[in-house]
Amino acid sequence: MAIQRISIFPLAGALLFPGMHLPLHIFEPRYRALVSDAMARDRRIGMIQPREQGLLPPLYNMGCLGRIADVEALEDGRYNIVLEGISRFRVCRELDVTTAFRQIEAEIEDDPSDDDILASVERAALERESRRFAEVQGYAVDWTAVSKLDDAALVNGIAQIAPFDAAAKQALLEAECLNDRAELIIQLMQFFARHDGDDRATLQ
Repeated sequence: MAIQRISIFPLAGALLFPGMHLPLHIFEPRYRALVSDAMARDRRIGMIQPREQGLLPPLYNMGCLGRIADVEALEDGRYNIVLEGISRFRVCRELDVTTAFRQIEAEIEDDPSDDDILASVERAALERESRRFAEVQGYAVDWTAVSKLDDAALVNGIAQIAPFDAAAKQALLEAECLNDRAELIIQLMQFFARHDGDDRATLQ
């Protein structure tokens, strides 16, 4: 793992996974400054969840480094951006900075191994449970397209878009390997499918 300085965007409920895309509307002055700075340097921003509300809330230990893949600068200084997940990072320490946005020193995870794939029975179980979950939720899914995704795209895609609560998604991000993440997704789908909409926190 490489240790790098990262500018971060702490945002509850908005998780980014490696290889996935996250659209964001940037309107707060400190995060407009963050995007401007990132565009002038390496286009990279670290997405991480705060543990609680507040001006400088404590952070979870793990987030995901993203690259600004698309940006629309609006006339009033706001931005619409799309972040592409690069790799997970683990917070080493927060830096004392003068910028409006927070910065950390973090360990950047190496690229996932090509060997990080699911066994055929695990893949089948995940697709089967996903079909059940989608049917319960009333989602329309192109299962032909889903079947063509590689294992990482399937697992991380479900982890990012499924309507699990923020704590569950953080647990998915922190899963040690793809197999663990797939197994946890199945458990979460089974759990959330047993609860009605009033009891389920949905990621917007």
